Amino acid sequence: MNTTQQQAPTYPRLVQDLADRGLLTAHWRRVWDAVPRSRFIPPHVWRQLPDRCEPVVTAEDWLALVNSDEPVVIQLDDGAESGPGIATSSNSQPSMVARMLGLLHVKDGHRVLEIGTASGYVAALLCERLGDEQVYSVEIDPALGEQAAAALEEAGYQPHLRVGDGEQPWPGMGLVDRLISTCALRYVPHALIRQVRPGGIIVAPLDRDFWSGALVQLYVQDDGTALATYCGGASYMPMRSHRAIGTHQVDAETGRARGAGLDPAQMLTLGFALYAGARLPGVRLTHEDAPGGARVWASREDGSAATAATGEDVWQYGPGLLWEEIEQVWREYVALGQPTAGEFGLTVTDRRQQTWLRSPLRVVEPSRTARP
Repeated sequence: MNTTQQQAPTYPRLVQDLADRGLLTAHWRRVWDAVPRSRFIPPHVWRQLPDRCEPVVTAEDWLALVNSDEPVVIQLDDGAESGPGIATSSNSQPSMVARMLGLLHVKDGHRVLEIGTASGYVAALLCERLGDEQVYSVEIDPALGEQAAAALEEAGYQPHLRVGDGEQPWPGMGLVDRLISTCALRYVPHALIRQVRPGGIIVAPLDRDFWSGALVQLYVQDDGTALATYCGGASYMPMRSHRAIGTHQVDAETGRARGAGLDPAQMLTLGFALYAGARLPGVRLTHEDAPGGARVWASREDGSAATAATGEDVWQYGPGLLWEEIEQVWREYVALGQPTAGEFGLTVTDRRQQTWLRSPLRVVEPSRTARP
């Protein structure tokens, strides 16, 4: 399939849609008009489906995907020739890119560091907005870094590029005004905060154990800490060093049933995920659609687990009663007025990270029954 230099006639419609949704300011609208996404998408890509990555075969399907508001998978299995087919790098969903760039609040003269060059598209947008000299981008994968560098050069952009670990300081770079991570973080490394000047902004997706990912906008403080607000959901591939390690081992022989209680479909909101994640650290929760609602699976490293589906009995495994713990946290959340994600925030210091509700002084502490 030859996609090189193909025109993308539907790209202006994508940009217009982003503008109509209020995701592009006048400055950013001009930038997006000038930087076609197609210049940064390699010929061989995949579409992310709920259960697998599907190869894009024809040029027509390639163009349709590139000019849609969908992510485009550009690497599987860290580039290994044989593997399970897990997406490990992508050109992100355009509406999410627009949201994140908007949250950066960049101004002329700002210096920006991007963690995760991937295809080079976000670096190009930043170069078009701020100028090549103001943009730094680091990519851990050498093959992706080389591919992005070639695409950027062909498109006429020359940002500062480096292959390496984005958590480590960039030698000689100095402090930047803004930092954007285009890979998900399990926590915000303090090393990232130390690379941003006081008053600067960091925008990053967090990969939460309890069901969902969330986008945070952090303001770096004079004392080297950072205060963040949650800005909605976000689903990104994790930084390689932040990937979840293994799965929780559960003994199926310990299964025991009890009657249905809390409908798991009720808990699938970002607000509850943030609250429960802080109250029950280490509890992982995933979900899928089920007839009339949802099915969830919760587990913890100590082997306790629970599965529940709308209108069905609850099954619990291992030590303790994990579903009862989740239901208790739900009752607390309801008593607090079922706060939305925007009412939560995050404080990051060199020692800890604490989620708070409505004020940094109202830290959401782990439940006394919570286990590591």
